[in-house]
Amino acid sequence: MKKLMTTLVLVGMFFISCKKETKTADPETAKTPDTVKVEETAAEPVLDSAAQMKAWQDYATPGNPHKLMADEVGTWNCDMTFWSEPNGKPEKATSTANIKMILGGRYQEANYQGTMMGQPFEGKSTLAYNNASKEYTTTFIDNMGTGMMVAVGTYDEKTKSMELKGDMVNPLNGKKTPYREVYTIVDPKTRKMEMYDVKNGSEYKSMEIVMKKK
Repeated sequence: MKKLMTTLVLVGMFFISCKKETKTADPETAKTPDTVKVEETAAEPVLDSAAQMKAWQDYATPGNPHKLMADEVGTWNCDMTFWSEPNGKPEKATSTANIKMILGGRYQEANYQGTMMGQPFEGKSTLAYNNASKEYTTTFIDNMGTGMMVAVGTYDEKTKSMELKGDMVNPLNGKKTPYREVYTIVDPKTRKMEMYDVKNGSEYKSMEIVMKKK
């Protein structure tokens, strides 16, 4: 880890030193028209090597949010409900999720298997907490399409829920549409995931998954 951190710090210092270099421009080409207003930007503070090392270590070290994700390691039975349109007839499906932590406890990976619309269903999700941005990012892929869903959000300790927002491509018209996901810790062995899509300019609940830990 120390070798990795040292390498990252050296790379960062290299780029910082490159930014410090200035080139002498041709006075004629360097002139700024009177009508153009040049805005001054404050220079970013340059950290010494020890501070850079600490920053990278903090970024790479799993913390409490990662422990929260690790609490879900195990096998879960998923009761899935879908709505294709607002107030539409619900469709049911079931699946099993096997959740584990990967890459030294830094990320959560879930593998889903089940049946959907009479067809075998397989899906994979990842969940990350970025120590630098203080945000969660989730991704999802499955055998029912060829795209990847990506959403970003935060966790509310009061409601024990995570709200994530992203965009997905509608296969019917090829256009991006926003979606919202709410993931709630109901109790130690129960989770609920609700997904909201947008149709005709209005948001509606399109999916709900109730997960029970075996």
